[in-house]
Amino acid sequence: MAPLSLPVSFLLKQTDCLQRANIFRNVLQGLRQRPFRSRLWKRNFVAVSRGIGQLLCQQPRAKHYAASVCSSSADGQDLTERLWSVYHETKRQTQAISTDSVNPDTIFANNEMSLRDIEIYGFDYDYTLAFYSSHLHTLIFNIARDILITKHRYPEGLRKYEYIPNFAVRGLHYDVQKALLMKIDAFHYIQLGTVYRGLQPVSDEEVIAMYEGCHVPLEIMSDFYGKSSHGHTMKQFMDIFSLPEMTLLSCVNDFFMKHNIDYEPVHLYKDVKEAIRDVHVKGIMYRAVEADIDKYICYGEQSQAVLKKLSAHGKKMFLITNSPFDFVDRGMSYIVGKDWRDLFDVVIVQADKPGFFNDRRKPFRRVTDKGALLWDRIHRLEKGQIYKQGNLYEFLRLTGWRGSRVLYFGDHIYSDLADLTLKHGWRTGAIIPELRKEIKIMNTQPYVHMMTWLQSLTGLIEQMQVHRDPASQAVVEEWIREREAMRPQTKDIFNAQFGSLFRTYHNPTYFSRRLSRFADIYMASISCLLNYDFQHTFFPRRTPLQHESPFWPEHNPAVSSSSPQDQSRV
Repeated sequence: MAPLSLPVSFLLKQTDCLQRANIFRNVLQGLRQRPFRSRLWKRNFVAVSRGIGQLLCQQPRAKHYAASVCSSSADGQDLTERLWSVYHETKRQTQAISTDSVNPDTIFANNEMSLRDIEIYGFDYDYTLAFYSSHLHTLIFNIARDILITKHRYPEGLRKYEYIPNFAVRGLHYDVQKALLMKIDAFHYIQLGTVYRGLQPVSDEEVIAMYEGCHVPLEIMSDFYGKSSHGHTMKQFMDIFSLPEMTLLSCVNDFFMKHNIDYEPVHLYKDVKEAIRDVHVKGIMYRAVEADIDKYICYGEQSQAVLKKLSAHGKKMFLITNSPFDFVDRGMSYIVGKDWRDLFDVVIVQADKPGFFNDRRKPFRRVTDKGALLWDRIHRLEKGQIYKQGNLYEFLRLTGWRGSRVLYFGDHIYSDLADLTLKHGWRTGAIIPELRKEIKIMNTQPYVHMMTWLQSLTGLIEQMQVHRDPASQAVVEEWIREREAMRPQTKDIFNAQFGSLFRTYHNPTYFSRRLSRFADIYMASISCLLNYDFQHTFFPRRTPLQHESPFWPEHNPAVSSSSPQDQSRV
């Protein structure tokens, strides 16, 4: 069962200032003879306390604090020895740290939300109720590649390119005019080392020259829905279905560059976009999946159990998807059973999200079991019926399902969630399948040790930079070089080209920023709901702002490792 909240030790590991500050101060406490000037907080690190015991940590003003660590001395050699003494003792203690693992089936909260307030549950279909195998991305890539060759007369040599499963990650930006794929952080800064032209990385120097630095101005960033339109030259790929599109763009760029073919990047982007659209709109992908559903749909995500649990507790449910009825019916029959429609109070297909949430002009249209469209006016949305298109305003009028008693789940941060939370006050849940893999990596001891030491080393640099004598500066410069050498490792452990979906080296990614704004809760799959009862309240952790002192309750191993049921007895 998923824990009620994240283990405290993991929270400390992920909060930038906590571990490095505590370990650093513990080391300094042992080196200094006089007490600190002001008390900040007391924190018991289990692993560290085994070696040095619980210490009362205090923080004076930064400059005086750092200066007092290594007392002034005319002997520069003595000062550098003391700097290295702090370095080695800090590193020794970070090696002793171990943290509790985070359960990948946990539901994480950006905003406080109680399930006791939720009466109506809504779902997207693709990558929310239905999860696909990696074969689907290969299928989309191959079909779109062949469309480029046959319809748009691209070179036959492109057929040699195959889909690369681990090349791209979701949330990347693509500069349409420069044909560059890159990762951008929450502050619109490009993460150097993650810029690719074709399948080859672009040097940091070239990136800085092209963009006159690393910042991407707001006016050329993607628009609200991540699209490159109305003067925006950046496109953000937020959909899981976009992974084959990013890979195809990179492969075609790679082919043209290798063969010294002059081409217009804007035309290439539009042609690939149209080819990918044809795979979906013309039903090519849908027919292929329906013909071999065992190959493409993963059954093990327990969507059936979630839906039946909600139904058993009297919850209203609805489905709003952009996919056509035949495709949804085939998949839901495979996942849930032939009677899947009995679980839903309203089913809407080919909704054309995000337009569904904004365009008031499109009326609902009823669809028969055989796919025929009826012309009668819709006065109410009936259980067991299938409806096409429509709009949210009409949906709200016909159902009365408004405000925070509605919780809608989807995988696309923009198309599924943004308008609902900003304009209509629904609660929103983001399905992020990549989360499970990233948490498993973060639970490994190599990652824990690497990040703990990186943060501790950053703390050393921050505090000791006040020593301006040449010998001390040489030591600090050596630490800076070590830090810079370590940072790419924190990227490569997730993805060799682009790193984590959620972080640049230090800052949250642009994807993370949008996720935290548009999703009240997020999780790896809808099956995570099985770990919680309908009285559960999700609380976001209070992450300290930069000017705040991080006050946390004492770590209780029994609580952090228990299930919600166990915690109710603690």
